[in-house]
Amino acid sequence: MPRPTLIRAPPVDPSKSPLENSLELTTLSVIGPDIFTNTHEIWHPPNARGVFGGAVIAHCLIAAQKTIPPPSPANGNASFLIHSMHCYFVLAGDSTVPILYHVERVREGKSFMTRTVQARQKGKSIFTTTCSFMREGSGGEKVLEHGWPMPEGPVEVLEEMLKNDEARPGEDAARMAEKRFGVINSSSPNPHTRKTRQWIRASGNISPSGGQDTHLGALAYMSDSYFVGTIPLVHFVPRSSRPSDNLSQILESSRKPPFSRLAVAETGESPPLKSSAPGSTPDEPTIGMLVSLDHSIYFHRPREVIADDWLLAENESPWSGEGRGLVIQKIWNRGGRLLATCVQE
Repeated sequence: MPRPTLIRAPPVDPSKSPLENSLELTTLSVIGPDIFTNTHEIWHPPNARGVFGGAVIAHCLIAAQKTIPPPSPANGNASFLIHSMHCYFVLAGDSTVPILYHVERVREGKSFMTRTVQARQKGKSIFTTTCSFMREGSGGEKVLEHGWPMPEGPVEVLEEMLKNDEARPGEDAARMAEKRFGVINSSSPNPHTRKTRQWIRASGNISPSGGQDTHLGALAYMSDSYFVGTIPLVHFVPRSSRPSDNLSQILESSRKPPFSRLAVAETGESPPLKSSAPGSTPDEPTIGMLVSLDHSIYFHRPREVIADDWLLAENESPWSGEGRGLVIQKIWNRGGRLLATCVQE
């Protein structure tokens, strides 16, 4: 009979956030060095072909983090944090079968360390990633700095939504909270100029014992939310198998306070409503299946990531065609600091 974990899952730790619990890995030193497996069952989104890709991304990062030496006198108390990871989705993951994460220590440098991680099920690789870690402070005392500024308006909108306790429940509400905007600049005739935005955060509070590595793993997990769905949204084409992505509902939210104020400020007019309910028009195009091919994350300020506080994620698509599409995501904290940039095809 299929089992979602290799070892019987322990009870959920109430001192940790739900997302923190789901990110836990079990070390399999009996099988071999640097091999890990999921401690708890991995979430399988409704109507999806396999497990949530963000969970596998996060697990691979956490597995790699476990092989990075902690600060000690032997290494000059050096602290290494992730600065980039580049991933490929190979096969759909099965939530009824444990995943084994095999880490290879590619490089042990003074300023950078490199790890590759393969996620395997039934002897096959379903996901692979390369992670690069940088020693804190190794960039030098004087550095060139700039960062894309946070758009004006979203912070005030968030504050009003929190005051009014307005929330849109997401599919993964147990692990992360989110507050979504409508399609930004929806009156533009060009899909590449339209954007989607959402405030995201880990549900509950990440425990102090989780440390910064857990906050970074949580960001990796959440970075895969609403990513691939950006392309049909900016084209006003619904996904027939995903009722939660009904475009008319998302655009309708743009007309309701506090969304309307932001939409008018950015476009000069309220966004047009387009019917997108499956079956509303016999010849209406729909997208039957969406899958992620690859995923990259650049952690610009890994020490500043606080995943259980609100983060603004803005998605846009510079290109789609040939049955593929590219999405770029920027993630800021509430203070307007650009924390990460993600790219997915």
